[in-house]
Amino acid sequence: MICLTRKAWGKLNLTLDVLGRRPDGYHALRSVMTPVSLSDTLQIRLGTGLPWQVRCDRAEVPQGEKNLCWKAARLYFDVIGEDPQGLDIFIEKQIPMQAGMAGGSADAAAVLSALNRHYGALKDADLRSIGLMVGSDVPFCQLGVTALAEGRGEILTPLPKLPEAMTYVLVQPDFSASTPALFARLDLVGVTRRPDNGAMAAAITDGSIPRIAGLLSNAFQPVVEADFPVVGQICRELLENGALGACLTGTGSVVFGVFDGRAAADAAAAAMAVRYPRVFTARNVSGRCL
Repeated sequence: MICLTRKAWGKLNLTLDVLGRRPDGYHALRSVMTPVSLSDTLQIRLGTGLPWQVRCDRAEVPQGEKNLCWKAARLYFDVIGEDPQGLDIFIEKQIPMQAGMAGGSADAAAVLSALNRHYGALKDADLRSIGLMVGSDVPFCQLGVTALAEGRGEILTPLPKLPEAMTYVLVQPDFSASTPALFARLDLVGVTRRPDNGAMAAAITDGSIPRIAGLLSNAFQPVVEADFPVVGQICRELLENGALGACLTGTGSVVFGVFDGRAAADAAAAAMAVRYPRVFTARNVSGRCL
């Protein structure tokens, strides 16, 4: 039996724009995304001689065939024409769930990376194609660096590393929003807050934390905030506690603030934890999954 171990990094959307529905039914997106240090750990056992299993230390995570890790592994073995003679995947969960942080996609990307590192059967482009079949965020999670994502999320332009001092405080309020329903709302009412992705890319290139923080923007935030005013409240509280900027990631529910330095972030996290039960700090990471 062979055991593979892999980290899966969560992501934050520094910007997120929705450009409209495509002919294939998906929405065209443009987003600057970055991987962050909140991570899951996956243990992948091959050759167990038993039926496939996908398990997690959190009961609310979909298990078995309902988990994206299963889909990723199934597609991988179908493409390379191999039979692992039994597969067991165990996920130790730290990335917040239903949070807009691509936890499931990151796990699937980690599975594809671990399997391909072991078998060495596919080129990067082929592995990314499988990732896109699993989910729109999987190719970014496979890339593992700050990038401008376009199309469904699969057209990726890597950007320079973010400043080392840049630190995040993440707050997860107690709600979950339906992503398909939010896309439908945007189709109906239109986007009222468009980020400036070009300016964000330039700020990242310059390494200016205040400029990066000032350009945080998410097209979904107004429609999410209309149903869940706590999003705006958390943004205001993060700013009051020293954040240089604050924003929703993905379709939520996590709201994050950008800080210049770990000490400022830790102080803000302690203050936010008095009111909110799920508060995290994170830093930037860079670790290709391919």
